[in-house]
Amino acid sequence: MSARRKARRRALDILFSADVADVDLADALVAATEHAAHDLQRASSWDYARQIVSGVIDHREEIDRVLSGTSTTWPLDRMPSVDRSLLRLAAWEILHNPEVPTAVVISEAVDMAGELSTEASGGFVHGILAAIAETHPTA
Repeated sequence: MSARRKARRRALDILFSADVADVDLADALVAATEHAAHDLQRASSWDYARQIVSGVIDHREEIDRVLSGTSTTWPLDRMPSVDRSLLRLAAWEILHNPEVPTAVVISEAVDMAGELSTEASGGFVHGILAAIAETHPTA
C-alpha cells in the first residue's frame, strides 16, 4: 500500500472516529498527532494524513456546503458516517490539493467505500465526487 493510500486511511480513521464519537475534529487531530509521535510505522504516511485532516478542519463549511449541494438524494446528516467522512476527505483533495489528480482521488475514495461501507456506497461516492469535479473546474 502506498504512503498516500495509508495516509488517506489514517485521515479517514480520524474523521470517522471524531464524527461517530461527536468529538471536535481539531481535538481528534491533536490526539492522533500525539499517538503518531510514538508510532514509527506511521512516519511515512502521517504528514499527509495530518494535512488532509487539517484541510478538512480549515475548509469544513465550504466542503459541507459543496457536498450538500451535490447530494440531492441524501442530506449530509443522513449519510452513513463512513461515507460522509470519506466524501469530506476526497472533496478536500479535489478542491484544495492540486498535486493529486482528481481521477486518483475518486478511484481511491471508491475503493475505500467498497471496502469499508455499504454495497451501494462505491457508486454513491463516485457520483458525488464526479459531480464535484465537474462543477468545480479549479479542481
